[in-house]
Amino acid sequence: MSSKIDKLDIFDIKSQLSEEEQMVQESIGRWVDERVLPIIGPAFDQHQFPMDLIPEMADLGLFGSTIQGHGCAGLNYTSYGLICQELERGDSGLRSFASVQSSLCMFPIDAFGSEEQKQKWLPQMAKGEVIGCFGLTESHAGSDPASMKTHAKKDGDDWILNGSKMWITNGSIADIAVVWAHTDDGIQGFIVEKDMPGFDTETIHRKMSLRASITSALFFDDVRIPDANRLPHVKGLKGPLSCLSNARYGISWGPIGAAQACMQEVLDYTEERVLFDRTLNANQIIQQKLSDMSRRITTAQLLALRLGQLKDSNQIQPTQISMAKWNNVRMALDVARECRDMLGGAGITTEHVAIRHMLNLESVITYEGTETIHQLVVGRELTGKNAF
Repeated sequence: MSSKIDKLDIFDIKSQLSEEEQMVQESIGRWVDERVLPIIGPAFDQHQFPMDLIPEMADLGLFGSTIQGHGCAGLNYTSYGLICQELERGDSGLRSFASVQSSLCMFPIDAFGSEEQKQKWLPQMAKGEVIGCFGLTESHAGSDPASMKTHAKKDGDDWILNGSKMWITNGSIADIAVVWAHTDDGIQGFIVEKDMPGFDTETIHRKMSLRASITSALFFDDVRIPDANRLPHVKGLKGPLSCLSNARYGISWGPIGAAQACMQEVLDYTEERVLFDRTLNANQIIQQKLSDMSRRITTAQLLALRLGQLKDSNQIQPTQISMAKWNNVRMALDVARECRDMLGGAGITTEHVAIRHMLNLESVITYEGTETIHQLVVGRELTGKNAF
């Protein structure tokens, strides 16, 4: 029995994409197949980020892809979502790198920075010559960023920054950090350069998730920052939260790629694996599981597509992003776990992709707002009552 339906795109989402959006997805997909998939398993095993891929990602226009000018690609947000989806089909760590560089570092410089800051940093970041990280989370201030202890005090024309940040992607390899701190005039953002005295980083080891990604702690001990490095056009939590909304938007797309990678592997495996004189996929329970995974992936694809339409028409609401991030990451984690089980004993090794994606998604479901936080955001919208 033959079918023209794409097993990973049951509702033909591709046909709803513009020619440019299709071209973006196809070109990034080919690059992931050719350059990422052959090396990412060993990189995960060895706890190493594939640094050699950074110039190639820059050449593909993946950094700051939605920014107009400054050497950036100027793509729409649906294209950015598709980029995230294809990168995470490779590995969540790779998508995290691009997400931090684009949504958490380049976006606030473009949205809240001075013209001098934009001209100085954005072209270099688009080329991958300057790597950024985002300093908001602290060891005692994750879901409640307003309780951060990092602070900056005005001292003449400079600021003196003290405090620390935790769980920072790219931290140890970053050339600049966009750091948020309490000031006498509210929470403000600062561009901290790696060679500023008193600024130090420490790589976090012994991770069982996002092993092909660099996670760090940042430390600030009387770091003197010129006022020219302060983001001048935002104060309060609006700044960091808008960055997080942008990043969460991309995360709503990314895990679809991880789920597709796991499902494709299981489709191939169950076609080849013979059990009790027939292929594994000839069993009802296997077909039932495959069908359920397909349903979940398709639902997530439709949700992400609509989210992209809302983002591109400037109608998006934070609650919509929360629902999509919550649904789509939960979907991908459940699919990865199911696929790992269907692979049997072989599923626990990184020769197969399911265990790697499953472990990575344990971080993705936690960062950029835990699942519970996003449930409460939706609950607040429905009831009008804050249960945080």
